[in-house]
Amino acid sequence: MKINSILSVFAPQDVKFLPLLSEMAEIVDKSAELLQALFASTDPEQFTEWCRLIKSEESNGDKVTGKLFKSLNESFITPFDREDITELTDTMDDVIDIINRSAQKVLLFSPETLPPATLEMAVVIKKGTAEIKAAVNELPNLRKSNKQIKAHTKEIKHCEEEADRIYERGTSALFRSDIRTLEVIKLKEIIQELEKAANRINGVGKILKTMIVKYA
Repeated sequence: MKINSILSVFAPQDVKFLPLLSEMAEIVDKSAELLQALFASTDPEQFTEWCRLIKSEESNGDKVTGKLFKSLNESFITPFDREDITELTDTMDDVIDIINRSAQKVLLFSPETLPPATLEMAVVIKKGTAEIKAAVNELPNLRKSNKQIKAHTKEIKHCEEEADRIYERGTSALFRSDIRTLEVIKLKEIIQELEKAANRINGVGKILKTMIVKYA
């Protein structure tokens, strides 16, 4: 191995890991943007295209996840503890996966209509992913100041609380409606998947809070 190659293994890895984490957060946010567009659409014929685009982002997320883990295996020095990078990466990847599942369930179930709660949930999910993106982009400054990241984690928690309220209200409305039982089952599955996405976004917020305590 050349000397330069050896030295690169021991060099600070901020240049390697932080851009990859930011790229991952960007994919999370893009996936949520497409999900919101899907539930805002009034043309079922467009659902397939939105779902295809979301699936493409999920594939991109898998690629970045692979790069991050490869970098972890090849590096002795990391900007944060390995378990923090691993957990943050895994949880962001989970968010993308659940967003994709939410979209795919729309295709699978082909519901006759999508209730307002689904779009409301998608809007809140997008708010949460925007906070994730902003918080991850602040990680290079974590050891200097935690003010910005802390503010973003608070907003992530607020989004999760708002999603819970929408879920409860939306589910209750489904059971009070005169929609056919089969349609109620389909829509409840979709709303539940959206709630899982919101909960997982809050999971990212919890990891960032832990990092604030450890490194700030």
